[in-house]
Amino acid sequence: MNPAAARRLRIAVLLSGEGTSLENLCERIDAGAVPAEVVLVIASRPDAGGLRRAERRGIPAVAIPRRAFPDAHAFNDALHAELDKHDIDLVALLGFLSIFELRGRWERRCLNVHPSLIPAFCGPGMYGHRVHEAVLAAGADVSGATVHFADDHYDTGPILLQESVPVRADDTPDTLAARVQAAERRLLPEAIRLIAEGRVQIIDRRVQIDRDEPAPAPRHGSS
Repeated sequence: MNPAAARRLRIAVLLSGEGTSLENLCERIDAGAVPAEVVLVIASRPDAGGLRRAERRGIPAVAIPRRAFPDAHAFNDALHAELDKHDIDLVALLGFLSIFELRGRWERRCLNVHPSLIPAFCGPGMYGHRVHEAVLAAGADVSGATVHFADDHYDTGPILLQESVPVRADDTPDTLAARVQAAERRLLPEAIRLIAEGRVQIIDRRVQIDRDEPAPAPRHGSS
């Protein structure tokens, strides 16, 4: 057996909403398509539906409400303290509406999913339906989804995968969102699979994907 094929990446998911991307990822893992496991879910809202989804699957789930902290730095202190309790290889930001500070530890080990083709329609304040409304208001012919490595700013990290989605003349934010979310559900599991199989490198902020024989993915804490 290829050693990379046996590698199961341990993932922490950070979310703020219903957790449909979490559910999709878990289903792809259950199907054997992604050599990974979700070992922790953290929600920035105590009423986030993603917490219930995690609990139904027996995944440790913790609410760390953003509003309980005076500022983003204190909030991130709590996030990092919880992550430190688990053996995490990769953090996935799936509809997480607060800034996650990498603090040097999570660089190149944190993925974000954004509902547009970065660098278009992204940045502070651009999330959820706001993105689709902006796409339609601009008269764009194409939108899409992006999976990228997070950095210390909104939506500026190295791009791993993208998929375009046509914008139709009769689209509403809801209809466009449905097609973009379908693309997100394809891209995220594939991105995690590529990382787990050791096929991803970042060179000068550009992602290179090895489509041939994979090398073992590094464990966290290695260089």
